[in-house]
Amino acid sequence: MPVHNSEIAEKLSRLAELLEIQGANPFRIRAYRKAAQTIESLPHHVASMLAEGADLSELPGIGKDLATKIQEIVETGHLSLLDQISSQLPGQLAELAKIPTLGPKRVKMLYDILGIQDLKGLAKAARAGNIRQLHGFGPKIEAKILAETARRSGREQRIKISTAEEFGEPILDYLQQAKGMKDAIIAGSYRRRKDTIGDLDVLVTCTHANTIMDHFVAYDEVETVVSKGHTRATVILRSGLQVDLRVVPEESYGAALQYFTGSKAHNIAVRSLAVKKGLKINEYGVFRGETRIAGRTEKDVYAQVGLRYIEPELRENWGEVEAGLHHALPDLVTIHNIRGDLHVHSKASDGHFSIKDMALAAQAKGYDYLAICDHSQRVTIAHGLDATRLAAQIEEIDRLNQQFKNFTILKGAEVDILEDGSLDLPNDMLTQLDLTVCAIHYQFNLTRAKQTARIIRAMDNPYFSILAHPTGRMINEREPYEVDMEQIMAAALERGCFLEVNAQPVRLDLTDLHCKMAKEMGVKVAISTDAHRTTDLEFMRFGVGQARRGWLEPEDILNTFFLTALKKKLIRS
Repeated sequence: MPVHNSEIAEKLSRLAELLEIQGANPFRIRAYRKAAQTIESLPHHVASMLAEGADLSELPGIGKDLATKIQEIVETGHLSLLDQISSQLPGQLAELAKIPTLGPKRVKMLYDILGIQDLKGLAKAARAGNIRQLHGFGPKIEAKILAETARRSGREQRIKISTAEEFGEPILDYLQQAKGMKDAIIAGSYRRRKDTIGDLDVLVTCTHANTIMDHFVAYDEVETVVSKGHTRATVILRSGLQVDLRVVPEESYGAALQYFTGSKAHNIAVRSLAVKKGLKINEYGVFRGETRIAGRTEKDVYAQVGLRYIEPELRENWGEVEAGLHHALPDLVTIHNIRGDLHVHSKASDGHFSIKDMALAAQAKGYDYLAICDHSQRVTIAHGLDATRLAAQIEEIDRLNQQFKNFTILKGAEVDILEDGSLDLPNDMLTQLDLTVCAIHYQFNLTRAKQTARIIRAMDNPYFSILAHPTGRMINEREPYEVDMEQIMAAALERGCFLEVNAQPVRLDLTDLHCKMAKEMGVKVAISTDAHRTTDLEFMRFGVGQARRGWLEPEDILNTFFLTALKKKLIRS
């Protein structure tokens, strides 16, 4: 069975966490983490690369030893070193280490002293008051642990949209090979491009339903067949992901697609319109009495209730039905509107490629410009740039720009917002840049008022351009820090600053609702990939999906503008 990149990355990340709990060499731990990031961002399956004879050690951050371990995962589905260390450190210690306020050292202490090895045991110890007794913990940390374990226990298991793509698209390719297959599409929250996905809902039309059902359950990643009928089947993949398949007649395809794309709230709103017109809408079509009057296409379904087609990303009952009735639906941004990327890294900090390599990759995508924004000096783990190194980089970019035609490398920096709201580099350095993306990388636990004030004080600096990954969240890994986003946006609008939609699949920050808030308040955003590798530039599609969910149009987004207009917008008045 093929092993997906996300599965390889998960094993490498888990190994890094367990090694850190063991107290292994920090450089070794970091190597596994970087390898996991590299593998997860690859546009091609590692298994296919190996089958074609690729040398994985040529990938950035992957040496001979790591390449051998990755090959072992692909060939066996296991990593012997991970199995060995897991037997020494049982349970869910790697997952516990990701809980805020814990980390590997504290997890090791909890395991060594209290025998805690999973979320259930952690919650039980916190409720009993045992954690506060340990050195370096105390009642406040225990209370935070108790709150976090309660939150995680009730949380539905969802995967990132990028991981869902990695599993979903091969399933579609596989189904297309079946005899008699016509249409095949993934509906549900996947089609609405939500940042996380619970399961996959696949709809197909075909000429031989039984053939499709047999073909589907024979997919080599299926671990369990939950049910299988004439037109519907449910399976669980090896990864634990549930996939539902429905065969629908062609005359009902549009109605079924509209119904199973959702959301439930959107569908209720549409059905309410239908009732007012004496119609009934369900997954089989639009009916007047017993007569089906539409259903072959989604466009026909919406037309019957007086609406033009509503894009899937809008279907959350956030006002799209009302907007449709008043001919006020947004003309959503598309990937083709993007003219450049305003936040990427080079190997001067924690990137893996030279500035020229990143620029050539961006130019190959048809972009007009690319902003190099390496970390500033405070992020020592990322080898952040001080004023001297940044000055040298500015000179390098000036030289490189002489080599490019119809393409511009913009001079930028990802500047840390310090705890007091000041920026991590002096103004006489920042004034030489085309833009800054300013970010919080530490002190996530400030109160809502203090964190908000910290960001607004940073925006007071005349060289503050864009607030990077504004809430600091990491999907399924770290909760957003407390901040008053409405106040932040009001301050940005007043000062002529902008906010970022970070397209990294683990971030997608701003959220969709915050994107919509920005549009309503008149604050423009930049959709940026925060790329650390040339392949990361492909993440732009996830940021565009997030922006579309937030009703954003091309004019709402900085990097849809031509360079001359962009530079004018970046000038603070």
